[in-house]
Amino acid sequence: MSANEASLHAPAPQHTQGMLFGDPLPQLDVNTGYRGPVACRAAGITYRQLDYWARTGLVEPSIRGAKGSGSQRLYAFRDILLLKIVKRLLDTGVSLQQIRVAINALHARGVEDLTSITLMSDGASVYECTSADEVVDLVQGGQGVFGIAVGRVWHEIEGSLAELPVEHAADAPVVEDELAKRRAAKQQAV
Repeated sequence: MSANEASLHAPAPQHTQGMLFGDPLPQLDVNTGYRGPVACRAAGITYRQLDYWARTGLVEPSIRGAKGSGSQRLYAFRDILLLKIVKRLLDTGVSLQQIRVAINALHARGVEDLTSITLMSDGASVYECTSADEVVDLVQGGQGVFGIAVGRVWHEIEGSLAELPVEHAADAPVVEDELAKRRAAKQQAV
């Protein structure tokens, strides 16, 4: 397989790789999320990384984005899963440009789809494997140096978040930034 630097590589599908020990995935509440500091702790990243990745669109909070000063981003479980994957890829030397390509490809998948893949990399490109045969093919071809079993990362995050505070999207206080208030007042005066 040739290394195409512009996309997440997916070898030809063969037998689907299942979850480790057949563990069922829990249902996720789409209105429940985690604030920035909690997401950072669960993903093992700094708040500065979280903020940069959100502002540049690498991994944005899917429940609630920041709107003005004082507002809080709210990250879904899937967002934190992607944050942890980004962190692992960075730790192994994959460029942020290649990580962006891989994350964009992963955004198109559902949560259950993510848990059945293994991401492999040679340090330059990221490959998507959905079966053990695909992993073996990459390693034998010299293209796979390390792998990330996404289902396993799912369970790690699940364990980390079990002890951390959760927030419901409807519980968020309405926060208006000072600049927006001044602009609204100025518009009403005219």
